[in-house]
Amino acid sequence: MTALLRNLDLVLLGIALPVFAVAGLPLVGWLTAAVIWIAWRGIGVWTDRKATEIGADNPGKLAGVATGSLIGRGWMMAFVLLGAGLLTDDRTGLSAALLCAVLFTSSFVVRMLSRPTHQASPVS
Repeated sequence: MTALLRNLDLVLLGIALPVFAVAGLPLVGWLTAAVIWIAWRGIGVWTDRKATEIGADNPGKLAGVATGSLIGRGWMMAFVLLGAGLLTDDRTGLSAALLCAVLFTSSFVVRMLSRPTHQASPVS
């Protein structure tokens, strides 16, 4: 998979900055989404490495670490977005939440499409 496709979410994050500026959306919303997304990716990379180390001999632990990371990062994102909306205004929180939804969706789709597919060989 190409580096551009692997980092499509970061490309979209970069494209979103001028879109926010031109559309008159709150730049604090973009900044909030950017901080959350960079943390999301950083924690994901770290836990993927740890899960690979831990789960080399134990697939159950691998699944546990990967699942815990995804759920924990989801809650982190939710609380930060909620806090941003409560501490600023509705437009800031909503713009940050929508941008995070776009980034998550693009990242999720790329990960799902890049997974190898294993087909069982026909039994003769």
